[in-house]
Amino acid sequence: MRCFASDNYSGVHPEIMEAIVRANHEHAPSYGNDEITKRVIGLFKDLFGEPCEVFFVYNGTGANTLGLSAITRSFNSVLCSEWAHIHVDESTAPELFTGCKLISVPSVHGKILPEAVREKIHRIGDPHHPQAKVISISQLTEYGTVYTPDEVKALSALAKEHGLWLHMDGARISNAAASLNVSFRTFTRDAGVDVLSFGGTKNGMMFGEAVLIFNPELARYFHFIRKQGMQLHSKMRFISAQFEALLSKDLWKRNAIHANNMAQKLAAGLQQFPGVKITQPVDGNGVFAVLPQHVIQPLQQEVFFYVWNEKLNEVRMMCSFDTTEEDINRLLQKLQSLLNA
Repeated sequence: MRCFASDNYSGVHPEIMEAIVRANHEHAPSYGNDEITKRVIGLFKDLFGEPCEVFFVYNGTGANTLGLSAITRSFNSVLCSEWAHIHVDESTAPELFTGCKLISVPSVHGKILPEAVREKIHRIGDPHHPQAKVISISQLTEYGTVYTPDEVKALSALAKEHGLWLHMDGARISNAAASLNVSFRTFTRDAGVDVLSFGGTKNGMMFGEAVLIFNPELARYFHFIRKQGMQLHSKMRFISAQFEALLSKDLWKRNAIHANNMAQKLAAGLQQFPGVKITQPVDGNGVFAVLPQHVIQPLQQEVFFYVWNEKLNEVRMMCSFDTTEEDINRLLQKLQSLLNA
């Protein structure tokens, strides 16, 4: 059954599956010394420019946690949205591996603003207080909204003013780039991001993410950090091959544009019903809506999705590269029948 719970629920895009099969034909050097990995590192450098250090890992939690480990010490703090994935959905992994304290910042539609972040940068030099070192943002945000390049630049300027680094959790970076209709580089490296988690799993890959570090000095010990963090894949080519398929021939863009368009169609359909309210801008592939309480559980039984805020009856519905108009119509028809009952 197709559902709208998460873009992680989707399968593997056929072009990516074919790339995995091709990578399986011969033996190849392990731990990233294969030719596929070397080619894909080159692809990332073409997209983001030099200098750019590229490291492949298994999953998003690993990418975020190890990326933050590279730019912090255990007495530091990381400033992030109160909804940030590292704060809400990665258990205590970031705090365990970095030793840092995560400090939440109030957000607007999932985005943190410089004036709110500035209030959390205080008691610098005080040994009794965690020392702020990183501002971490998500692109897309956990509310499916997108930071514009200027908004990222404003946070980068604040970070530089106080000697902080800027980290971006790009689990849905392809959806953000498709929404903004700009290059990846425009709202990452060129906007002042220092460390980036580049997501693949939510955009058609089977597994695998990349950590991109734009300052070589910050990447100096990352090979050791990745190994210590149990994220060094011995058969690295099976991650790299997926990224090669994703980044070649703009598959990343095709997948992301489709998922974003499906979210727009879903939001437009939901807005037609009385008692349904879209609560967040639909910038990417997620739709957040308040539904009448009595329809939520029976609707979930037909097409599963998550309740985001139980107090408000706010739900989250995610579209994927393989979401179809038929899937959306099925959800809308079921909702119609429940409202008419």
